[in-house]
Amino acid sequence: MSRADLIAALSWQVDLGADEAIQEVPVDRFAEPAVAARSAGVEVPRAASGPTGAEVIARQKEGDAEGRAGELAKAASTLEDLHKAMAGWDGSDLKKGAKNCVFADGSPGAHLMIIGEAPGADEDRQGKPFVGRAGQLLDKMLAAIGLDRNAEDPATSAYIANILPWRPPGNRTPSEREVALFLPFIERHIELAQPRFLFTIGNTPTKALLGTQTGIKRMRGRWQRHDASGLPLLPSFHPAYLLRQPAEKRLTWQDLQALRRALDGDAPDVEG
Repeated sequence: MSRADLIAALSWQVDLGADEAIQEVPVDRFAEPAVAARSAGVEVPRAASGPTGAEVIARQKEGDAEGRAGELAKAASTLEDLHKAMAGWDGSDLKKGAKNCVFADGSPGAHLMIIGEAPGADEDRQGKPFVGRAGQLLDKMLAAIGLDRNAEDPATSAYIANILPWRPPGNRTPSEREVALFLPFIERHIELAQPRFLFTIGNTPTKALLGTQTGIKRMRGRWQRHDASGLPLLPSFHPAYLLRQPAEKRLTWQDLQALRRALDGDAPDVEG
């Protein structure tokens, strides 16, 4: 694990209430029976290279969680139903360390749906996506092309959500497994919101919805087709990245102009 991963894991444990280490090193409880048997003179055969029983059980639970997520998402007939299903689903440990299920903001039915990565600390406290510094920049970006998340007119409003509704500890990047677990929910979210265009901001939502490993620097500004919905999708940089790299705003402005042309009726040149 990297230093950042270790710090994020420690932050998550602190959020859950862990305030002291009982021992200096972790104890592998699954290995204890075998150790005890060998100390008593009983030879225990070494495990093969296959998964342990605990690993098999863990994988089975993950498969069950993913299947259940798909069932709940499919059963939701309204956005309210989907919100309740996501908030009540216990298939991800992220829920344990977060304060609020951050579902969406803006106007359902808006022509544009914006999809980000995951809530941050501000979003977790308020229960709404993009309300911190990155959210303030996003609002300015939308205003620059005549959009407002609070507008009632579908042509001038925007609907905003994230791939994950729960804040990852320490604001770390979601793992591929976490993204896969929540993918059925965001796919259903898109169906129920019924936008005309998708605008993914950042690596995580772009890779998740397009099923690609290509990075955002190569994908941004290129119209793609979202397979599940058939909608045109434009990837761009995340506002948090632009706060760190303001020079990239010029490229994002190109993306926003392309988005504006599409909203005005100029059919985008979708790749693939």
